[in-house]
Amino acid sequence: MASSSHNTFEGVDDDSFDQYFDQYHEQHFDQSFENLTNASGDQGEERKRRKKRIHIERNREEGNVRLWNDYFSETPTYPDNLFRRRFRMNMPLFMRIVLRLSNEVDFFRQRKDALGRASLSPLQKCTAAIRLSAYGIINLFGEEYLRRPTPTDLQSLLYIGEQRGFLGMIGSIDCMHWEGKNCPTAWKGQYSRGLEKPRIVLEAVASYDLWIWHAFFGPSGTLNDINVLDRSPVFDDIIEGKAPPVTFFVNGREYHLAYFLTDGIYPKWATFIQSIPLPQGPKAALFSQHQEAVRKDVERAFGVLQARSAIVKKPVLFWDKVKIGNIMKACIILHNMIVEDERDGYTQYHVSEFQQGELPGSSHVDLDYSAEVPTNIANMMGV
Repeated sequence: MASSSHNTFEGVDDDSFDQYFDQYHEQHFDQSFENLTNASGDQGEERKRRKKRIHIERNREEGNVRLWNDYFSETPTYPDNLFRRRFRMNMPLFMRIVLRLSNEVDFFRQRKDALGRASLSPLQKCTAAIRLSAYGIINLFGEEYLRRPTPTDLQSLLYIGEQRGFLGMIGSIDCMHWEGKNCPTAWKGQYSRGLEKPRIVLEAVASYDLWIWHAFFGPSGTLNDINVLDRSPVFDDIIEGKAPPVTFFVNGREYHLAYFLTDGIYPKWATFIQSIPLPQGPKAALFSQHQEAVRKDVERAFGVLQARSAIVKKPVLFWDKVKIGNIMKACIILHNMIVEDERDGYTQYHVSEFQQGELPGSSHVDLDYSAEVPTNIANMMGV
């Protein structure tokens, strides 16, 4: 019976078989390698298509030229009053801030990319996002514009207080509430009262020119002015003996403690002078009228602070306590810088009157008193 099996290589010598095997192996290897290469290339192209970034040409050089011509050139398109309206400060003060930030903060320095093209200029960075300069402003200007009153400062405040009819008065004190929109659920209970939205309290002392001399920020919104005062360091310098000695006379009697003007909620301490709720007689009515008018300094300071910095007027969107504290610090510093730059234009008292020489009046401060003058702002926000 014949076999049904068939041997393809029957009768083929070894050399022919080796040649045929090598040809067959190379053909299939090359085909398999080509298929793998094509598949890998397709995957690479697909990956590149997925990760490709869209480049948008913003023409930052032209934008810098337009910005300079619009506001900072010798003949700007927009005059000084429109610059003040948009930037909330005069141009010399703005340029002073830009110069300090560009020289001392890396973020605001102009650099070049890998192609040698210049990045955004310091003017563009400060103009487009002044809020990003919060950390630089705190580090560069905080020591000067968040200081406690020096003996010279106290002397000028006492002089102005005497001119306004309140001997020994150095300012007015009150609290402002900042609403929180994105307050975490875990914190809402301690920062809200009843059905009210969460709020953060700012206690401040302001003078006639709206300079904020003291700020205590961060107590929860469930506290009223008295509870905040119990936690406030406003009188720590007096308790610790760091406050310069003050002397003034009222009706022939000598006093050694300056005082603040307050509303009716504050306690009846020697350092607080309140209005008379139901004045009886012309003298009491006149005193109440003047006290309530002068006490509005701190209320005006809160209004101007919110008008200049819309971020503290609208509900706060941040939930990080450190960021919130830094925002408030930066806003107060900018507020005091603007006050220093512009107060001669809107107040009837000028600092130059009492910077040198002896002052008239009965209120005096020991100008030779030397003590550390730390920052005037304290907070409970972890800053």
